[in-house]
Amino acid sequence: MARIVVLDGYTVNPGDNPWTALEDLGEFCVYDRTLDEDIVARAAGAQILLTNKTPLSAESLARLPDVRGIGVLATGVNVVDVGAATARGIPVCNVPSYSTASVVQHTFALLLELCHRVGLHDQTVKAGEWQNCADFCYWKSPLLELQGKQLGIVGYGLIGQRVASVARALGMSVCAAQLRPQTAPNDAVPRLGLDDLFSQADVISLHCPLTPETRGLVSKARLARMKASALLVNTARGGLVDEAALRAALDAGLLAGAALDVLSTEPPSADNPLLGAKNCLITPHIAWTSIESRQRLLATTVDNVRALLAGSPINVVNPTYQKIPAR
Repeated sequence: MARIVVLDGYTVNPGDNPWTALEDLGEFCVYDRTLDEDIVARAAGAQILLTNKTPLSAESLARLPDVRGIGVLATGVNVVDVGAATARGIPVCNVPSYSTASVVQHTFALLLELCHRVGLHDQTVKAGEWQNCADFCYWKSPLLELQGKQLGIVGYGLIGQRVASVARALGMSVCAAQLRPQTAPNDAVPRLGLDDLFSQADVISLHCPLTPETRGLVSKARLARMKASALLVNTARGGLVDEAALRAALDAGLLAGAALDVLSTEPPSADNPLLGAKNCLITPHIAWTSIESRQRLLATTVDNVRALLAGSPINVVNPTYQKIPAR
């Protein structure tokens, strides 16, 4: 019977998303969280290793000779040294597209909060301001209408395309950054260089992966190109943004606001510059966490594990790999 170990399962199943289907596939062991120094001891003897954010380095994999397959409980696989896994003949599988609907919804939750400050106004009503107001209504910040404004999307994959669809329903026009040779659908969305997109768009929404090429793409120079009335939304990866530069731009009024679900280090340190920035909303990396999204994540993970055990892995992210010979 195969040994299946989950190194950090709490965010996938804090109690509302049972592991039952995985428990039926082998000797199953799940840890809520695993410190770096405990990875090898906890993963020892596992044929199937599942991780969300616990890193699996080349050094760790070299000390885990029994591993036959790795499943990442996410779409992004930067927590695994895929090159080292490939060299050892270990397929690495991810879970594509499970969170698309939730991330799109959260993107607009952040954007609409920037536009209407619903939370702020709720707090003021409950603090007694409406009861004591001389008028029948009041507002504590400018309220912004999205109709007629332009949304610039950086990362025009499945999530970016769905964001574009919702934006059009709100009366926005849409453009997208051209990050690589044309791979997106041949639709009517104009493709712009990053510098032009940052100059023209009223709202910029980030949906691209974090790679050496995209790290820090929201730079001091690009922030300086933005309209003073523009908004920035990031539900992709924190490393896309130069956080010190964004803090300076917000405090100087070079853009009207930012809303982020991700930061460069998670959880953030107390001195993260964005924690005290003006007009900056931050949520704790929750865009993917709806119960429906996590149920899809677990269902695909079960499929991945079944396929790994059968020797015919699916959702493999290794550029190339060869099966480890049977022992």
